[in-house]
Amino acid sequence: MMTGDWLDIGSVDQITPGNARTLPVLGGEEIAIFRTTSGDFHALVNRCPHKQGPLSQGIVHGGVVTCPLHNWNISLKTGEALGEDKGCVPVIPLKVDAGRIFLLREAVIGKRAA
Repeated sequence: MMTGDWLDIGSVDQITPGNARTLPVLGGEEIAIFRTTSGDFHALVNRCPHKQGPLSQGIVHGGVVTCPLHNWNISLKTGEALGEDKGCVPVIPLKVDAGRIFLLREAVIGKRAA
């Protein structure tokens, strides 16, 4: 379902705290949606900047996800690699409204006509 410039991707209840779910994108990159243990939601392209590891399979701790391949720590807010590691993952704008998760349409599917 689409509401304005935002895509409704489902209920907040579909992601338990400290975990992630993925959203496949036809013709685009898979997106990982994370829920921290404090209840915050974040969305990133589902690939580590180091070796393209699936971030959705990493460990979520605080506002960080650790890549399951080589333990790179990635900020869920900025997509930046932390510490001495260098690289960045695209962040997908996300909002939560009335218990639903919304992603910015343009960031998910580009500027194509609806």
